[in-house]
Amino acid sequence: MVFNSLTFILFFIILLILHNLPFSWRIKKFNLLIASYIFYAAWSPPFVILLWVATLIDWFIAQWMAKTEDNKKRKRILLLSIFANLGMLSYFKYGNFLINNFVNLVNAIGIEYHPPAPSIILPIGISFYTFVTLSYTIDVYRRKIQPAKSFLNYALLITFFPHLVAGPILRAAQFLPQCLEPKKASSKQLGWGLALMVFGLFQKVVLADGFLAPMVDKIFWMKGDVSWIQGWLGSFAFAAQVFFDFDGYSICAIGAALCFGFVFPDNFRFPFASIGFSEFWNRWHISLSTWFRDYLYIPLGGNREGLFRTYFNLGFVMFISGLWHGSAWQYIVWGGMHGVYLVGEQVLRKTLADISIFKNKLLQIFFALLTFFFFSLSMVLFRSAGLANGLKMYQAMFTGALSEIDLYTTTQAVCAIFIICFLLIFHWLMRNSSLEEVAAKLPWWVTYCVLLIMILSIILIPGENQTYVYFQF
Repeated sequence: MVFNSLTFILFFIILLILHNLPFSWRIKKFNLLIASYIFYAAWSPPFVILLWVATLIDWFIAQWMAKTEDNKKRKRILLLSIFANLGMLSYFKYGNFLINNFVNLVNAIGIEYHPPAPSIILPIGISFYTFVTLSYTIDVYRRKIQPAKSFLNYALLITFFPHLVAGPILRAAQFLPQCLEPKKASSKQLGWGLALMVFGLFQKVVLADGFLAPMVDKIFWMKGDVSWIQGWLGSFAFAAQVFFDFDGYSICAIGAALCFGFVFPDNFRFPFASIGFSEFWNRWHISLSTWFRDYLYIPLGGNREGLFRTYFNLGFVMFISGLWHGSAWQYIVWGGMHGVYLVGEQVLRKTLADISIFKNKLLQIFFALLTFFFFSLSMVLFRSAGLANGLKMYQAMFTGALSEIDLYTTTQAVCAIFIICFLLIFHWLMRNSSLEEVAAKLPWWVTYCVLLIMILSIILIPGENQTYVYFQF
C-alpha cells in the first residue's frame, strides 16, 4: 500500500474516522497499531513476522538492560541487540550481494563454483525500522531515555504506518512522550496535515512520476549510445526526481501523522540551497544523517581526534551510508564519492577560511549550484543498473557525441529544465524559511487556490504510478 493509491485513501479515511470516535486512548493506539500491521502486510504478509521479531527482541533487551547496573554486562546486552538487528538486516539485504561476489571471487582465482542462484527477498522498510529499534536500545544503554513502560507505545513507535517503510527515522525520545496523553488533531493540525499530504502527493505523482520519470527512464534505459547532453540532463533530472519522490513521501508521512495528532521531525529542509556538502547533509534525509552522526560518527571520535581521524571518520560514515542505501557496488562508490566531497570541502574550508570574498551572496549561489552539480553527478550511480552501466553513463557525459533528440524527448527536456530551474530557485528563496511560515503569511484564498491546482494536477496528471524510490532500501 502506497500513499499514491486509492487503496490508501480509503484506508486513511476509515482509520481517521475510527481515531475520532469516542474510544479510549488505549483503544485508539491499538487501532493505529493494527492498521499499521495491515498497511505493512499489504506488501507481503509473511514479513510482518519479521517486524514482530525485531520489535520483541529490542523490547526485552531494553527491559533487561534497564535492570542491570553492571556496565560490562550492559554493554554485552547492547551488543546482543546490535548483532541481532544488523544480523537480520545483513542477511536479507546483503545476502545475495555477498554470495554473488564470493562466487565471482572464487571463479576468478580458478575454482569452479556454481551454487544455486540465491533468492533472498528484501523485506520492505527493513533498513528504516532496524535503525529505529537500534536507536532505542542504544539510547537506553546510554541512559538518555528510560525503557518504555507500555509495550503498546513501544510497538507503535516501531510500526506506526506513516514512517514505517521509508522514514523519517524516528527516535524514542521524539515519539514515546507523545503516546502518554490522548492525541487528536485540532482543526488547524488536521487542515495542515491534509495540505502537506496534498503537497507531498503533488511532488510524487505530478513532478517525479508525471514529468521527470519518463525522460529519466528513457535516458538510463537507452540501448544505444547516450549523447553528453542526454547524460547530463538525465543526471540533473534524476536528482530532482529523487528529491520530489522522497521529500514527497516524507511530507506525506509528516502530514498523515499530524492528522492523528502526532508530530514528526522534518526530513528535508530545501537541500538544494546548501552551500557545500556539510550543509547539504544537514538538510537532506535529516533523520538518516543525524542517525549516523549520533550513533556512528561521534562514537568514532567525530572531529575530536585530529584532522586525519576526522577525515577518516567522514569517509567511513559515508561508506556505511552508501552500503545502507543498497547492496551493490555502485552504492558503495556513491558513498565514497560523498566521503570525498565532505573531506575535500573540509580541506578547502580550512585553507580558504579567511577569504572574505566567499561570503559574497552571488558566490554563495554559485557554490549552491556547484553542490547540486556534484550531487547530480553522484546520482548517476544511484540510478544506474549496476556499476558498469554507471561508468558507461559517465563516459557518455564527459566524452559522448552530440546527437539529435526527437521532438518528444525535446518536449520532455524543456519541461525537465523548467522544473529543475524552478526547484533550485524555490529552494534558495526558502533557504531560511519553512512551508508553514510561508503559508501563514499568504491570504487564505491563495493557499486554497494552490491546493486546488495541486489536487487537479494529481487527478489529471497521474504519472506512471511508480513506487517510491526509497522503498528499495
